[in-house]
Amino acid sequence: MRATGLNHLSIGAKDVDASVRFYVEMFGMEVIPTYNFGFRTQYLRCGDQQLHIFGLPDATPHYQHFAINVDDFMGVYERARDAGLIDHATFGNGVNEMPDGTVQLYLRDPGGNLVEVDWPDVSSLDTGRIPELKRLADRFEQVGENLEATLFLDRRRRA
Repeated sequence: MRATGLNHLSIGAKDVDASVRFYVEMFGMEVIPTYNFGFRTQYLRCGDQQLHIFGLPDATPHYQHFAINVDDFMGVYERARDAGLIDHATFGNGVNEMPDGTVQLYLRDPGGNLVEVDWPDVSSLDTGRIPELKRLADRFEQVGENLEATLFLDRRRRA
């Protein structure tokens, strides 16, 4: 037996409605029907997967996060920057170019959850408009398998 894919991710929220608005407005997720668990819950469609937002008093983890692929990285970056949502502290920088040319953006949702926004190709971005963008390799040595890593398993490696 083996897993065939991820079905959904569940996160906690102090204010479910504020978190739902955030994911709908920032990422264009769609509100979908939700089971009744006896506490405030809302399901959102994210591509072929789901994000489940639970109104429970869970502690928000500091480093634990989930990642979202988007079709407009600059749009998300600019909205997050303008709203003051970019998290520069948790991993030492809010916007990173990875050794394979992919890009990561870290931000916090209204519930305090850390969200990573991924983009497949730094060369397709106007990096002059992203002053926070730093190369991970300039901060931490990348050797061996570090140079083979990628966030996008189906893309070709950059030469």
